Amino acid sequence: MASVTSLTSAVHQRLANALSAALPESADADPLLRRSDRADFQANGILALAKKAKTNPRELAAQVVARVTTGDVIGDIEVSGPGFLNITVTDRAITENLAARAADADGRLGVPYAEHPGTTVIDYAQPNVAKEMHVGHLRSAVIGDSVVQLLEFTGENVVRRHHIGDWGTQFGMLIQYLDEHPHELDHKASEVTGEEAMSNLDRLYKAARRLFDSDEEFKTRARRRVVDLQAGEPHTLAMWQKFVDESKIYFFSVFEKLDMEIRDADIVGESGYNDMLAETCRLLEESGVAVRSEGALCVFFDDIKGPDGNPVPLIVQKSDGGYGYAATDLSAIRDRVFNLKANTLLYVVDARQSLHFKMVFETARRAGWLGEDVTAYQLAFGTVLGKDGKPFKTREGETVRLVDLLDEAIERASAVVREKAQDLSEAEIAERGAQVGIGAVKYADLSTSANRDYKFDLDQMVSLNGDTSVYLQYAYARIQSILRKAGGTRPAAHPELGLTEAERALGLHVDAFAETVAEAAKEYAPHKLAAYLYHLASLYTSFYDKCPVLKAETPQQTENRLFLCDVTARTLHQGMALLGIRTPERL
Repeated sequence: MASVTSLTSAVHQRLANALSAALPESADADPLLRRSDRADFQANGILALAKKAKTNPRELAAQVVARVTTGDVIGDIEVSGPGFLNITVTDRAITENLAARAADADGRLGVPYAEHPGTTVIDYAQPNVAKEMHVGHLRSAVIGDSVVQLLEFTGENVVRRHHIGDWGTQFGMLIQYLDEHPHELDHKASEVTGEEAMSNLDRLYKAARRLFDSDEEFKTRARRRVVDLQAGEPHTLAMWQKFVDESKIYFFSVFEKLDMEIRDADIVGESGYNDMLAETCRLLEESGVAVRSEGALCVFFDDIKGPDGNPVPLIVQKSDGGYGYAATDLSAIRDRVFNLKANTLLYVVDARQSLHFKMVFETARRAGWLGEDVTAYQLAFGTVLGKDGKPFKTREGETVRLVDLLDEAIERASAVVREKAQDLSEAEIAERGAQVGIGAVKYADLSTSANRDYKFDLDQMVSLNGDTSVYLQYAYARIQSILRKAGGTRPAAHPELGLTEAERALGLHVDAFAETVAEAAKEYAPHKLAAYLYHLASLYTSFYDKCPVLKAETPQQTENRLFLCDVTARTLHQGMALLGIRTPERL
């Protein structure tokens, strides 16, 4: 089904037509329409156009007004100030447009598909094998998952990639340590899965790291074991594969708790590009993009220098022949561009990696792997902070385990649900508690612009008041309660009815859903959708307080208000789903 034209688009088109008729040379001019607190919309573009045409802006505005047809979509239009246009739409147009959205057979609520969809490879949720996931892994997973939902919903072909840390020196170190200290491996390891197995691996990794840093002979043996791993020596490879398999079981359990779908086929870690590394280095060196410097293969940049003023290179291959992260990342770009045919490469990675990705992208451009038809973009995110504004740590100064953090969020949310629950069983309370707790964690992250740090405050996150997912979920559950109580009275749009101020405000905001989703997808900005949804829930609360639904003055008004409730609930439900958050029917 074709997308429903929003009121903004309908008003914009009528103004553009009138402007073109009044000033023919401005046929493609933008009237600069935006929502306004003085009317439904305000158009500010006439001032600049009048200046360019050397005419009086108020006179030009009056000419435009004279050419605008009113009565169907635009109810009133007037000149304000030096040449602004204040526009009010008709109540009928609001209701008819919402009815068209509600009748959209595919349930998209008027959200259009992108005009020119491409293929985006999105690199997100990148945990490390043999290490427990911590709070630092939260943002890449949550932001990446929401961007995937937004892009797929607008028609983009999305290829998910989880570039897990599953290769390198740390595995030679861990395998060598276990060979030399087999008694430290839990004797029941074969019976242990998920979190417990990962906790064992994490403990062993830390012990191996301490020995690696303090014992030069062990360090030498561990590095030899890395060579064995890279060469595919059977025993070493078998142990490595066991670590990867155990880690994946753990990863899946954490992502399931986060209510995220992670598919095994999408996990292509550092090891997935091993066979390409030598060729990547050869291509860079033969083309002159990379040069040898003190035995290492390096790429230099005029604008990147260290504190001493000397150039800081991107090291693709170390002087001992080993490959660094750059070789893997550049090989991944080659694979994603030439094999996966990507138009866009999107990396949801910590802002502290920005310099690395700047150098990697520039190197790929110089090599011709990122042409004009391919965009590479790092969606850089800030740090999760504690209430004290410092990086989030335990009281002992340790990094907070992600599982512990999620469990606490679920526990807090379950307490809130239990307090509000009237007819829920313990099983239902547990289910709602998980949906509310995980939603709270996700929303706190997604309602903040990705590039900003944010404070992790569970007390605030699970609050029913303020800009929280619980507030949005409660608004949705409240609507479902009203719809249930309506019994045989069904929602029905009545365009012939006039609307109160609260109804108009709610209806106009619901109408902006499609444009908000398109903008959030285009800009990789889930926080814009989160802000829209919070405003929607706030406007619904105002409507609920001011407009009796089941006790409206007439049956038609009851049906129309039930219709407003229903389309608001569907918008909340779809919008929250695009953030990866559930909307329980009851709270």
